[in-house]
Amino acid sequence: MQQLIYFFQKFKYFLFFLLLSFISLTLTFNNLDFHKSKFVNSANFITGGFYSQTSNIAEYWNLKSENTLLAEENTRLKNLIEKYNSTNLSVDSIIIDSTKYRQKYIFTTAKIINNNYAKEFNFLTIDKGENQGIKKEMAVINSKGIIGITDNYSANYARVQSILNRNSKINARLKNSNYFGSLSWNGKDYNTVQLSDIPRQAPLKIGDTIETGGKSTIFPEGILVGVISKINKGSTADNKVDVTLFNDMSNLGFVQVVKNLDTIEIKLLEAQDE
Repeated sequence: MQQLIYFFQKFKYFLFFLLLSFISLTLTFNNLDFHKSKFVNSANFITGGFYSQTSNIAEYWNLKSENTLLAEENTRLKNLIEKYNSTNLSVDSIIIDSTKYRQKYIFTTAKIINNNYAKEFNFLTIDKGENQGIKKEMAVINSKGIIGITDNYSANYARVQSILNRNSKINARLKNSNYFGSLSWNGKDYNTVQLSDIPRQAPLKIGDTIETGGKSTIFPEGILVGVISKINKGSTADNKVDVTLFNDMSNLGFVQVVKNLDTIEIKLLEAQDE
C-alpha cells in the first residue's frame, strides 16, 4: 500500500497531465465531427488489422470445413449448368446475350474477420470496404444462406449487421409460394430466427424451407434462410414460426457481398411518389 502511495506521489504531475489530456481528447472527438470521423476511421483501421491477423490463424484450423463448403458449392453450380444444358441454353449464351439477359447483381467475395453471435445486437466485420466497392445496405450471404446487411464501412473493412440482431428486419417467404412475412430475431437461440406476419391461410408445415422474398433492393430473391422448426398459431390474424437457420452463425468464414445494380434507379422511382 505504501509503495502505491509513493508511486502516486512521485508521478502525480505526470498522471494529472495524462488525465487532462484524456479529458481534452474526449471533448474534442465528441464535439467536432471532423476529428470524430478521423478517429473512427483510424480505430477501424487498427481494429480491422488486428481482427485480420487473428482471423488468419483461425482460418488455418477451419480449412477442412471450408473445403467441404467449396465442394458443395461446386456441386450446386454443376447442377445449375446441367439444368441450363438440358433446356438447350448454354452458359456462354446467357453471359454474352446482354439484350436478353441483363446482369442485376455483382458479387464480391470477402472474409469474416470478427463475428459476434452471443449478444442481442450482433455485428460482424469483413475484410472489404469502400475501396472494393462496399457500401451501406448491401446483402451478405454465403453458399448456405443469408448472414446480414452492411451498415458501416471504412476504406478496407465493413461492419455487417447480423441477422442475429434485434434491429434486423428482412422480407422472407415460404419457398415456392407468395406467402411473405418479416424475419427477425428474439435475441435467444443463435440457431433460430422468427418469421412473423404470415397470412393465416399459408400452408405451413414443420420442415418447410424459408427463403428471401426479393421485395427489397437488398437481398436477391430466393436466398436460403432455414427451415420451419416450430409453428406458433395464435388468435391473431397472422402466424409466427421459428426458423432454424441453414448457417451455423457461430462458425462463418468466407461470404459474398451483393450489390444490386438497380438500387439507385428503384429508389429514385419510388421517391417520385412521396
